[in-house]
Amino acid sequence: MKREGRDRHEDIAIAGAGRLAQALGRLLVERKWPVAAVASRSPVHARQAAAFVGHGVAAVPYAALGNYATRFLICVSDDAIAPVAEELAAAGVRAGIAVHSSGVHGAEPLGALARAGLSCGTLHPLQTIASPEQGIEALPRAFFAVAGEEAAAGWAEAMVRSLGGEPLRIPLEAKPLYHAAAVLASNYLIGLIDAAVILMERAGVEAAQARAALAPLVRASVDNALRMTPEAALTGPIRRGDLATVRSHLSVLAAAPPAIAELYRAAGRHVIDLARRAGLSPEAAARVDDALSAGASDEHSCLTDPESSV
Repeated sequence: MKREGRDRHEDIAIAGAGRLAQALGRLLVERKWPVAAVASRSPVHARQAAAFVGHGVAAVPYAALGNYATRFLICVSDDAIAPVAEELAAAGVRAGIAVHSSGVHGAEPLGALARAGLSCGTLHPLQTIASPEQGIEALPRAFFAVAGEEAAAGWAEAMVRSLGGEPLRIPLEAKPLYHAAAVLASNYLIGLIDAAVILMERAGVEAAQARAALAPLVRASVDNALRMTPEAALTGPIRRGDLATVRSHLSVLAAAPPAIAELYRAAGRHVIDLARRAGLSPEAAARVDDALSAGASDEHSCLTDPESSV
């Protein structure tokens, strides 16, 4: 039912009941933004999310959100954005603002709402959200990609600044590039760490101990790359042009899971370019590139470096 006795012009409805929806909703409520309702396909999930967000927020079906607000924050899976937008438009939503939280999509999935007269855009947190509670801690320090029509983007930026975050204006057509960067820096980094743990296990180190042993190295490497520059932070055999060590790695990786060997080669090829920028000679870079392209060598000799063991 419609909310009585209240101007809904500034009220916010959240479509979605997942981790991000709950964390954003709670943070907005804590900062006095008028979150009025949360919706989900599952009534149980909607009620759980509304209870987490708090402050008398209603738990409703998607089709009812227009009775509660004119500003819509759509935090659902990428494939569900368009169906939710179509359902809202079919329910009679005809004015206001809608933004979705997908990192890769522009405003196209909100087409039904755009045709209904809403200003549409996107708001994507450049942060990993493992739980609503962790999201509450992490989002206020995050950057958010903001894109879309000016009214929508301006509203999204205002929310970000209220949360203590930092908005990044991303052109709609550049969203896939932006999201690929985010995946490399987050999901693929986790994949690299998992691959390293698997290799450590093959070297006889138990998984938990391997993670503990790698942790200081990972943290220092990430901190150096972000605090300095990737070129200044780079160490290791490719940076030194240490061809024998790279060949030794390729030789033993021939018996490793093929995806890990392929990952080593692919990452190595980019590190060659990074090493060139850091000062590696073209000749040394070409030799390492040839080794990565040619495959494992029968040469097992290793060279040592007096300045760095990694």
